[in-house]
Amino acid sequence: MIGADFADFLIPDAAVSVAELTDYIRFLLEQDEQLRQIWVIGEVSSANHHRSGLFFTLQDPDAGAAIKCVVWNSQLPKLMQMPIVGEQIIILGSMRVYPQRGEYQLSVWQALPAGVGLQALRYQQLRNRLEAEGLFAPERKRSLPIHPQIIAVITSPTAAAWGDIQKTLKHRYPGLHILFSPATVQGEQAPESIVNAIQRVERDGRAEVLILSRGGGAVEELACFNDERVVRAVANCSIPVITGIGHQRDESLVDLVADESVHTPTAAAERVVPALVDLYNQHRQRITNLQQVVYGELETAENQLQGLRNLLRRLRLDTQVQQELLALDWKRRRLMQATTSKLLHANQHLEMLRQKLATLNPKAVLERGYAVVRQENGIIVRNAADLEIGQELLVQLGQGEVKVKVIETKE
Repeated sequence: MIGADFADFLIPDAAVSVAELTDYIRFLLEQDEQLRQIWVIGEVSSANHHRSGLFFTLQDPDAGAAIKCVVWNSQLPKLMQMPIVGEQIIILGSMRVYPQRGEYQLSVWQALPAGVGLQALRYQQLRNRLEAEGLFAPERKRSLPIHPQIIAVITSPTAAAWGDIQKTLKHRYPGLHILFSPATVQGEQAPESIVNAIQRVERDGRAEVLILSRGGGAVEELACFNDERVVRAVANCSIPVITGIGHQRDESLVDLVADESVHTPTAAAERVVPALVDLYNQHRQRITNLQQVVYGELETAENQLQGLRNLLRRLRLDTQVQQELLALDWKRRRLMQATTSKLLHANQHLEMLRQKLATLNPKAVLERGYAVVRQENGIIVRNAADLEIGQELLVQLGQGEVKVKVIETKE
């Protein structure tokens, strides 16, 4: 007997077939944009290698849900993580419906490790990408200033690292000016907080070097120092950056991009400024070295001088010089004698020439009573035949001249 409730249903003229229902379900699942490429995380509960591929079940232990998955043989070599029973993985795949069995499963393209393994994979992918950009290249690293006067520090104001840095800087370099830019260095807000702290230091513009630090912690607590935003902020910082994150087991990406990195906040403070006592000792050592060099040069010069003295004694150059001086004096005397003799002979010859000249002087002849007769044109008369009666002549005497007229000539 048919119950009363069933009588309320409207019975259609025709029902859909199983194939039609299955095709409709396949259309809904396989054409859904989200299900055509979907990431799913779960735990592998079973795995079975078949000649066509690897079949396994991915389950959610907490909710008790499960889904069947398959990786075809052509795709197996491309997996970064093989599905192993008991391990958590993240898979990328698409939904497939199998009408013959009335089942659906995920066709897997890629499988990645979940949890820590996923973090490590993301870390490595980001590291490879940043390294390809050249952010870790040694030639990008800048030298820290030798004697900075203003230092910026970024860390948590409540962290022990801040106290360690202050204590170390005050002990090593009293009077140093410290600019503190507080930041959250743990948790989801840490990356943005650190980036803002770096930007504050750059806007201030006074710091010569920047310390980015925290006091260690578990790997997951240091995730902010592998955040791309923080890494790029450090890489683009306008002043040199030294990191002292306090985690010796693993190197963070910030450590790789920083101009210099050390393992602890104290080591960062020690590295960024010299100790005054060390500077004093270095100064004293330089003075000692300078004195040794000066004394050494002086001793070398004295030894060379003494060697030259000894050489002079062996060569008896003083005696040679004395002999040369005597020879030079003798030559000087001979030169003076020869010069005096030549001068005497020259004076005598000059006197003889002077006397001859005086003898030949016409005035001297005139002084003795002779006279010179000239025509009016100045020509000296030498022959009486050249004169004419009445011709006027000039007669030069020893004292004065007279003008005469020819009245008679005799040959």
